[in-house]
Amino acid sequence: MPKIVDHDERRREVLSAARRVIVRDGIDAATTRAIAKEAGCSNGVLTHYFADKDEILLSALRQSHQRIRARLTRKAEGVTGLAALREVLLDNLPLDGERTRETRLEVSFWSRSLASERLAEVQRAEAGELRAAVRGLLARARADGELRTDENLDDLAERLLALVDGLSLHLLLYPDRLRRADVERIMLATLDGL
Repeated sequence: MPKIVDHDERRREVLSAARRVIVRDGIDAATTRAIAKEAGCSNGVLTHYFADKDEILLSALRQSHQRIRARLTRKAEGVTGLAALREVLLDNLPLDGERTRETRLEVSFWSRSLASERLAEVQRAEAGELRAAVRGLLARARADGELRTDENLDDLAERLLALVDGLSLHLLLYPDRLRRADVERIMLATLDGL
């Protein structure tokens, strides 16, 4: 009797393996051979589900973004304005194991995206969605009278997102200098200043 394979589940397993390899060993080490080994399958299985390595990497990045969006939707449910903005920005910082892995994955793609237009397009689209969400929450907070600043909301959204990126990188690169509690305190102090 032939073995029944759940193709969607197998594809998810391969993408999870790709994420683990990237987070643990770096994006350059994420060869099809390494991903197949991590997934417990052959290279041939990978070619059954993905056209090439770039498609695996791109799919892994998209899957990570989908998981983050779903988590953010749950966290921000029922809150608006600055309260929702706090949830969104804090969730984008590597303040626990899961978000640290997500941040390591994301940052791993940045340099590769500079050389791959396909990856860069995904990065830009995802960053655009996050920027629009932050901008919208700032506009809502202003309309509700929660913001004390008259700063241009586009500039403010860029500044807050740059702070998220900078704090995330600093936490990953300089763990002896910066702790998770420091990063959270800096972000909350910035938001309180609004």
